[in-house]
Amino acid sequence: MRTTNFFKTAFFALTLFAATNLSAQKEKTVTVGGAPMYPSKNIIQNAVNSKDHTTLVAAVKAAGLVETLEGKGPFTVFAPTNAAFDKLPKGTVETLLKPENKKMLQTILTYHVVAGKMNASDIAAAIKKGGGKATLKTVSGGTLTAWMKGSDLYITDENGKSAKVTIADVNQSNGVIHVIDAVVTPKS
Repeated sequence: MRTTNFFKTAFFALTLFAATNLSAQKEKTVTVGGAPMYPSKNIIQNAVNSKDHTTLVAAVKAAGLVETLEGKGPFTVFAPTNAAFDKLPKGTVETLLKPENKKMLQTILTYHVVAGKMNASDIAAAIKKGGGKATLKTVSGGTLTAWMKGSDLYITDENGKSAKVTIADVNQSNGVIHVIDAVVTPKS
């Protein structure tokens, strides 16, 4: 009897492990900042695990945008890395994170977000349709211009500064993230 219970328990455990493993295998992840990004999780649930996006996550928290980016969406987020924030003039990030600059920080962060889900192939199709450029309306009300250089996707802000998409199509439950190598800003 004891042996039978052991085998039942072992069989149950193996079945549960196999089902969990199969579920994980079906969920295609992309690694960003050393962490797997799960399509079943929302933008914030994934971003907090990326070592490359700690500055962005801190900024999103300081701007009070966590609930928004955990929301239904869908959103297309152009997510600057820590190295992208490091390219800004010294003291910029610290200044933006101050409570008195919350509105400015919100504007800059929502300038990196487009309503709807646009995978790289969607953006490339819009670029082709636009004769080499596509205008993307941001949640902040500004525009980004998407364009290609060879097979690389770029976005350019209203000030003429460009950012390269270094990792595209990081699918989320509420949209998609495209990792970029520079912070883009709305017209000054």
